[in-house]
Amino acid sequence: MEIFISQAELAGMVQDLAAQVSRDYAGKRLLLVCVLKGAFVFLADLVRALTIPCEVEFVTASSYRNSTEPGKLEVLQDLSLPLEDYDVLVVDDILDSGNTLSVMLDHLQSRNPRSLALCALLDKPSRRLVPVQAKYVGKQIPDAFVVGYGLDYAQQYRHLPHIAVLNDENN
Repeated sequence: MEIFISQAELAGMVQDLAAQVSRDYAGKRLLLVCVLKGAFVFLADLVRALTIPCEVEFVTASSYRNSTEPGKLEVLQDLSLPLEDYDVLVVDDILDSGNTLSVMLDHLQSRNPRSLALCALLDKPSRRLVPVQAKYVGKQIPDAFVVGYGLDYAQQYRHLPHIAVLNDENN
């Protein structure tokens, strides 16, 4: 396993994203919707770096199920909160095929938030199957399976303080 994004680089990415979000949502009622499980570490750091108030909710959706290839999306935990009074920012670890986030964004948009946008720590545009774009992106990455900083393979490696490339000898 090789380190792809260091702990220091991640911290800088989070600070930059938090500054942009704080500027763009100043004076608004911001609701951050964290896509579990992969985005929980990123969300925790992002919230602490924001300079504006926000609320936080969680959704659970999965399309990987112990594989490196996406499958059918399952929404395992949904929001119970009405969204009409919120500017909603979906926070996810990685924008890959777009399948998961396309379904999630459509689902949230149907609940009529004031605005809806996406913040992804990582963006893998070469894997995109569905036209989804994030308003905020920490870093674009090539087509490699990455773990750490909340991202996992078969529920392993989330604990790493950096992001590493998972190769065949690791799994």
